Amino acid sequence: MQEFFQNVSRYPRYLISFSLGIFFNAIEPLMPLLKRPTTAIALVGLVISVFVFLTFTLRAMLGLSVA
Repeated sequence: MQEFFQNVSRYPRYLISFSLGIFFNAIEPLMPLLKRPTTAIALVGLVISVFVFLTFTLRAMLGLSVA
């Protein structure tokens, strides 16, 4: 039974390493764009606009009000 719990305790570490690996591989191609100010501003603007779009979409879908 102890082997079972040792095996189960490895899953959170696997999940974290797997998630960080996907995040790193998704961000790595965008790093050269951050070296020039024009593309850096555009990239930051894109990230902020995607976040705002997702926020408004989820609020509308869930019926949440601002007040």
